[in-house]
Formats: sequence, structure tokens, C-alpha cells
Amino acid sequence: MNLTKAFLADLGAFGALVPEEYEGAGMNNTQMARLAELVGANDLGLGVMMGAHQSIGYKGILLYGSEEQKKKYLPDLATGRKFASFCLTEPSSGSDANSIRTRAELSPDGKHYLINGNKIWISNGGFAKVFTVFAQTPVKQADGTTKDKVSAFIVERDFGGVTSGQGEKKMGIKGSNTVEVHFENVKVPVENLLGGEGNGFKVAMNILNNGRFGIPAACTGAMKHCIMKTVEHVSSRTQFGKKLMEFGDVQEKLADMIVRHYVTESIVYMLAGSMDKGVTDYQLEAAIGKIAASDNAWIVCDNAIQLHGGMGFMTETGLERVLRDLRIFKIFEGANDVLRLFVSLTGSQHAGKHLQQLASDIKAGGISSLFGEVKRRTK
Repeated sequence: MNLTKAFLADLGAFGALVPEEYEGAGMNNTQMARLAELVGANDLGLGVMMGAHQSIGYKGILLYGSEEQKKKYLPDLATGRKFASFCLTEPSSGSDANSIRTRAELSPDGKHYLINGNKIWISNGGFAKVFTVFAQTPVKQADGTTKDKVSAFIVERDFGGVTSGQGEKKMGIKGSNTVEVHFENVKVPVENLLGGEGNGFKVAMNILNNGRFGIPAACTGAMKHCIMKTVEHVSSRTQFGKKLMEFGDVQEKLADMIVRHYVTESIVYMLAGSMDKGVTDYQLEAAIGKIAASDNAWIVCDNAIQLHGGMGFMTETGLERVLRDLRIFKIFEGANDVLRLFVSLTGSQHAGKHLQQLASDIKAGGISSLFGEVKRRTK
């Protein structure tokens, strides 16, 4: 892995979206998606390591960092001299980010925060030197009361008090590092507050929304790999005197795999293109892309194994590893079940507002609004 990291660092792959002024590659989102696709086609575990570093690990510095924070941290992170990690999940909180228990208390002299807490399932947590950490902080309200709100911090391992557990034994993505990270009386300078006190939930959600399109891109690469291996197999394997490719049910499965890949790839590059054009509100599209990609990739890989027959179950084809690696994509960076609720609620907001206005017009005596709506729906 160290050799791989050194090779990727030489290519500038760890600072794809970082501007050149901070020693990054200065890529746009479309180029970044292509990079994630290529990595996903070869090793999803490596893709997770890269994504945990730049798609979410130091993404907060890119999005919310001050100029001083960017100058201090981005050059080392973009070049792979240091690695980053995103510390949000805790034993008591998964999808419910607001329920985290890690705390950050401001010192009496106002010069630093003291952070205490535990994070779990942290990718890159065993070797990262820089962490984006989310913790509860007491924030004064306009009425003079104090309320706990989540804040984000840039934490260095060298601050002291940061320790990592043993690597987790996982179903897949075994090429990535996943550990618990513990923070015990970690003194963090106030200058390392990220995005303002009490804005941590917003920071976390925007980081995840911004980096979420990397998952569909990696899944697209994995699907393409599975399809290529399957086409090669069914074109050369003979049963009952015919190539497997000549059987109708094989053709049907293969066609379904290709359609799912095409749909996912289209979502990826539509989203990346929109981001490159300056579209800022794409959280709904990012969530849809993540759901569709992880579901489609799982089905495509499962069909690839099925079309390989008994050989697909053997480790030498590599497909069983891809299937194990893919399973996590339905869970992390927003579990698909939770994202479906988000898509349902967010996607229906426009209709809800429209119907509310219609009801208001009718109550106000605007019966013509009702007839107009009936006419619109019956066209």
C-alpha cells in the first residue's frame, strides 16, 4: 500500500480538486469522476482510501477553510505528504449526526478547545495526520441561553491525545484502513474551528453532498470491470454445443447489466457537469446517484458471478471480492434507506408547496385556480 500511495502521490491523485496554488492538480469534477471510475475498476478498497482522504477527509478545508487554513494544510494533503480523515460517526450515532456525544469545550482564556470523545469506523484513521472532527459545543443563543450545537474542527494528530484502535475486520474493502479514533483532552487552537461555531451539521452535510458523487463514479468503474469480464467469459465458454452468448437468458442478463451501467454513468457525468457549471444545489441529485449506483453495481456484479457459473464463486475470477467490496456502498456516506427518505421528502417539496398555494387560492375564493389545475392535469 505504501508503494501504491507513493505512486499515486507522484501522479497528483491525492489533490485532484485542490487548486494548483495549493500544490493540487486543479482538476474539475468531471476529471475527478474519471479518476474515481478508473480506480473503482481496479480496487474499490484503494478507492475508499482516496475518497476518505480527499472527497470527505479534507473537503471541509476546501469548502469552509479560511485562507490561512488552506495555506497551512492543503499543500501537504494535496501531495500525499499527509493524509486526512473524516470523523463523524460514533457508537451512539450513525445517520443521526446531530446526536454525537464528542464534546469540545472552550478554554477559560478563549485560546483553544478541549476535545473529548470517540469515533468509530473511521477510514484512514490509523495513519491520518489531519482529522476533520465534529463535536458538540455550547453555543450562546440570542435570548442569552446556551444550547449544544455541533461544530467542526481541524485536528492534528500531533496535538497529542489522539489515538487509534486496531484495524477493523471487514467483509470487504480490506485494502482500506478502518479504525476507532479516540480524542482525550485534545487541545485544539481556536483558529482550527471550521465553518464557525455551531455550524458543524451544515459543514458535515455539505461535505458529504459535495463528495458523494465519487461513489457513483467508483461504482461505474466496478460495473464496467464486471461487464468486460463477463463478456469475455460468455463469448468463449461453450455449453450444449453453443457459446453462452447465444442463449437468450444470457443475452437478457447481459443487456440488463449494460443498461444499469449506462444509467449510472449518465448520472455521474450529468452531476459532475452540473457542478462544473457552478450549480450549487445538487444534494437531491447526489443522493439519487448514490442510491442508484450502489444498487445497480450490486446487481451487475451479482449477475456477473451468476453468468460465470461455478467459476464466478472462485476467488481467482476476482468477482467475489468486488461483490464484498460493493456491499459497503449501500451503507456509508448516507445509508440508502435514509437517503430514500430524504429523496422522497425533498423531491416532493415542490409539489407540496404548489398544492398549498392552490388550497390557499381556493380558500380565498379563487375557484379559477381549481379549474386551471384540472385543465393542466387533463391535457
